[in-house]
Amino acid sequence: MEEIWVDRTLYQGRPEKEEGRLPKEVRTYDLLDRLRIPYWRVDHDVIPTIEACQEVDKLLGIQICKNLFLCNAKKTDFYLLLMPGEKQFKTKDLSKQIGSSRLSFGPGEFMEEFLDIQPGSVSVLGLMNDRENRVQLIIDRQVAQEEYLGCHPCINTSSLKLSMADVLEKFLPAVKHEPIFVDLP
Repeated sequence: MEEIWVDRTLYQGRPEKEEGRLPKEVRTYDLLDRLRIPYWRVDHDVIPTIEACQEVDKLLGIQICKNLFLCNAKKTDFYLLLMPGEKQFKTKDLSKQIGSSRLSFGPGEFMEEFLDIQPGSVSVLGLMNDRENRVQLIIDRQVAQEEYLGCHPCINTSSLKLSMADVLEKFLPAVKHEPIFVDLP
């Protein structure tokens, strides 16, 4: 397996230089700064798997959190699920709690259309791009009880550490998304 480059420096806040950064990443930093949400950042190559995230999460001092983009069979209802990295996702456990049957992974084109995120970069911060509220946020209570949340700034070449309280109390109200809390086994 090819080694993934990780800048082992833990930065506070946005990059000093924005050249080479995608506009959606810069917009993410702009919004976090406007909302006065402090964050720490680690820059890295694209991280292809949750296992590969472990080194970055260790640098950030956080637990791995899975971010899953889901939809119903008709592709009319879309969900972003935040769940602990060590839990196995079982669609029946979630379906029962939210009253939606036959959930599956949502197609990349909807992820891009609604969240301006490509597969591999799924992040709660993508909700800033969902102005029509097409995506319902679902958070496992175990994740919600963590002090910090790790996520990408809408691109999988940086990872951020944010206070969960700031996500719940500042970010989500600002982007007009209210989470549903679930308990996944």
